[in-house]
Amino acid sequence: MRTIGHRKERPISFSASAAFLAEGARFNDEIHRLPTGQSTCIPKGVFHFKTHEDANHHQAECLVRCMAAAALARR
Repeated sequence: MRTIGHRKERPISFSASAAFLAEGARFNDEIHRLPTGQSTCIPKGVFHFKTHEDANHHQAECLVRCMAAAALARR
């Protein structure tokens, strides 16, 4: 197993820490800066599928469309 990075897991405590709150906010901001941080790639709505294969196919198509749009946006 390979460890990447040096971020340490913080203990859960009853007293809040402003430093930990700021660190969490920075982490959240960085996650939302990722190419798909603002999108789930799946359109909103309720979807009904006859089989799991149909659902998996729909998910894969949505993911491909989202990745293609992100790649075009980077150009």
